[in-house]
Amino acid sequence: MFNSGQRLALDTIERKPTKGIPTFFTHLMDIPLLEEIAGVNPGTYVKQPEQTYLRYVRNIGVNCLDQFIPDNPLTMTQKGFESSTKRTPTTGLETIIIDGIKINSPEAVVEHIEKFEIPACIKAIKEFDEEKTVVDIIKQEESIQRKLGPDILKSGYGYIRFPGLAYTYYGYSNYLMAYALYPDVMEKLFSVQADYAYIHNLAAVRAIIEGKLPLLYRLDHDMADSRGLLVNIKSLEKLWLPHFERSINPVLKTGINLIWHCDGNLMELIPYLIDCGIKGFQGFQYEAGMDYEKICKLKSKDGETMIIVAGVSVTDVLPRGTSDTVRKHMKYLVDNGPETGLFLAASSSITPGTNRENVLTFIEGLKYYREYGRAGI
Repeated sequence: MFNSGQRLALDTIERKPTKGIPTFFTHLMDIPLLEEIAGVNPGTYVKQPEQTYLRYVRNIGVNCLDQFIPDNPLTMTQKGFESSTKRTPTTGLETIIIDGIKINSPEAVVEHIEKFEIPACIKAIKEFDEEKTVVDIIKQEESIQRKLGPDILKSGYGYIRFPGLAYTYYGYSNYLMAYALYPDVMEKLFSVQADYAYIHNLAAVRAIIEGKLPLLYRLDHDMADSRGLLVNIKSLEKLWLPHFERSINPVLKTGINLIWHCDGNLMELIPYLIDCGIKGFQGFQYEAGMDYEKICKLKSKDGETMIIVAGVSVTDVLPRGTSDTVRKHMKYLVDNGPETGLFLAASSSITPGTNRENVLTFIEGLKYYREYGRAGI
């Protein structure tokens, strides 16, 4: 049996008509504001991050949560990332050395891929333990669900595999140059990654069925910036999309709804993702060119309406707007969202220093639409 909060999320996933619009995972990184909303004393979060974070999530009325990252706000303060935070190839790491290879050219990227990445994928395929993977997925999802309690539905995140662009590993410049200059190597890597992903996702299918997991899963891989795709769509069509489609194919047979996280202007890729089996989208950087109204009117490959996690903009409306702007933006998202399958949330993480009144107005709006839905417009 599911309680009313979980039921609202499940009915939305199943695209049933609902009175209210459920709230999806909304991640706040402003610690003082997080503590205020959680109803705890200043300084409590640092001492008890998970307990405080859970109070915050419950107090804003989240119905469905896919990613549980209670310690994440500790990485950022009002002044930005802490100096103690470990730098990565995309967050200021000056010298990238992987397995003894200094990544200072596209050729170095290719050398590492051929010497280490491709062999590692082949080894992982040979050593893959399906039974352990099934057990681990179910155990992980059940553990988080117990922490969330009966009011919040834990949906899928982090256990379905697919090939991806490796800029987070090698850094943007050298990886993207290697991608352009050595397409055969890139496709070979995507191919073996998909080989591994395929057998891993067969285990994920078993976990979904045997664990009776919710049929909603968010795929998360940034492939665009505010200008558009990081790489040419024709190259993706040739090198990446066939292997992406092959890797997720076993999961689609469960009836699960795969939705895609949108960062930047992803419009050019959206029809290709839908053709591969994606059934919805989350996020949206409207100011970068994401056409929310157009996306909400699209249908999946099998004719279903999109599942849309409509996010109030964390890069424009919440930090720079007014309370009235927030209300109008939320009304716009509801007015133009799909008739069924609509969640409300923030478009991404709400960073420290975001306008307090706007965040509180946003949370008030989430509660309003959970209760009244479109009837309140």
